[in-house]
Amino acid sequence: MPRLRYRTRSLRKIQKRTPGGHRTVHYEKKGTNLYRCAICGRPLFGVPRNPREVPRSSRRPERPYGGYLCAECLRKELITAVIVKYAPNIREKVLGV
Repeated sequence: MPRLRYRTRSLRKIQKRTPGGHRTVHYEKKGTNLYRCAICGRPLFGVPRNPREVPRSSRRPERPYGGYLCAECLRKELITAVIVKYAPNIREKVLGV
């Protein structure tokens, strides 16, 4: 039975072979995954894997929803929001009703 500090799912088990020919278990921390867009799931650019190691000012992009949505999905969402909000007015002006 491993020690209590090693009984966690946040550690990865690695089988190591000793010079005497035995196999022992070593534990190491799992790596972090890339941050992904909430809509399309693509990796986000400009967001580091370990944000705590980077200064606060450069942890994520400064645009709205930076670090949560990718630029393409943000552009699509903004365009649809503008169309939903102003479409009736645009339709009236264009048609002259």
